[in-house]
Amino acid sequence: MSFDLDEDQRELRGLAAGLFAREAAGDRLEAHERSGEPFDRALWASLARSGLLGVSLPEEVGGAGLGAVELAVVLREIGAHVAPIPAFAALALGAMPIARHGTPGQRELLEPLVAGDTVLTGAVREPGASGTATTARRDGDSHVLDGVKTFVPYAEVASHILVPARTGTAVEVFLVEPGAVALSPHPSATGEPMSRIRLDGVRVGADALLGGPDADPGSAYRTLCRFARAGATATVSGVIEGALGLTTEYVKTREQFERKLAQFQAVTMQIGDVYIAKRSLDVAMWAGVWRLDESPDEADEVLTVASYNACDPVLKALYTCQHLHGGIGLDVTYPLHRFFAWGKHYAHLLGGAEAQLDSLGALIATREGLGTKGPANDRLEEDREGRGGGWTEERGSEERTTERRGKPSPQERTEPPSGARQGDTCSLT
Repeated sequence: MSFDLDEDQRELRGLAAGLFAREAAGDRLEAHERSGEPFDRALWASLARSGLLGVSLPEEVGGAGLGAVELAVVLREIGAHVAPIPAFAALALGAMPIARHGTPGQRELLEPLVAGDTVLTGAVREPGASGTATTARRDGDSHVLDGVKTFVPYAEVASHILVPARTGTAVEVFLVEPGAVALSPHPSATGEPMSRIRLDGVRVGADALLGGPDADPGSAYRTLCRFARAGATATVSGVIEGALGLTTEYVKTREQFERKLAQFQAVTMQIGDVYIAKRSLDVAMWAGVWRLDESPDEADEVLTVASYNACDPVLKALYTCQHLHGGIGLDVTYPLHRFFAWGKHYAHLLGGAEAQLDSLGALIATREGLGTKGPANDRLEEDREGRGGGWTEERGSEERTTERRGKPSPQERTEPPSGARQGDTCSLT
């Protein structure tokens, strides 16, 4: 089976690459970092004018009506240029679940997004390791939401947040306005705005339930989780592509002992390892997004493989890129640090390598009918039935450089005190 892009997809890639080469060059990135703005609004507007924001969204809202592969093409170029725009949040976490499950009224939210006038986001992470603890209690025609979500990107500038919450029988997704929740900032490696949101008796109307009351229970949540994983791995695929290109050019021109670095066998072996890590992620990511369009229920396993590659081999490859640069690789005036920060950010967002291996083992065991027991498999069974699952805690946090040993105890799986960092890094299972 060939996963090469077809002619239209290659043209789309060329359009995106050209736009970001012009409008996300180094001086533009530096100016944005000095500005203090949450994202580059001029670049966001250019993305809308080019049609790239709506490439995978329905034609009736101004999009091109294409699919997950085309979305991955765009997100990959964003990662390759570390472009400071909320595309992952707005498209993977927000627009795609609405496009696939939203009612006609809910899909109206997509039209201003396609025009570049608004931002959407999703709140897929929670403190603790026990699946979705946020609840949605029915009260007449409304639902009342209670719970905490962490690491929500661009919540402060979004028009709506997609919030998964547990009803009596399934985990459903609700459209919530940021003004209805309590927002507090989270630090992030990339500098993009992240928030912790608290829902204390937040009341939403019947029209806030994604898909409406007649939708298949849990289906919107499963789509949100799959696109979150697909979007993150597509972005990381671009990040390692950009870092490899930068490193390759450096070792071809930098001299040591009157020889180019690329002439040293040890250097070429390490560059080869980076390339292998990149290609391993590429193969799994493209296979996963293709399945999202063709047979979504078959996408989970291969997207988990892609997530593992993003969290472990690719992250190690980014360390190698820094190592091959020497001291300049750590200098914030040199562009490599952005690729490293983005790689770390998305590895934490996905939950780390061990969480991916746990999830992959549970998926394989379920497919083979082995009936294994354990937290990962319990979450998987809940997710397949639309009753839970989703983002779960990784050991450690975004700011830590070491990991805890062993499994978290039941006492550790509760919400941390205010200001604590427990549960900041989570895994989509």
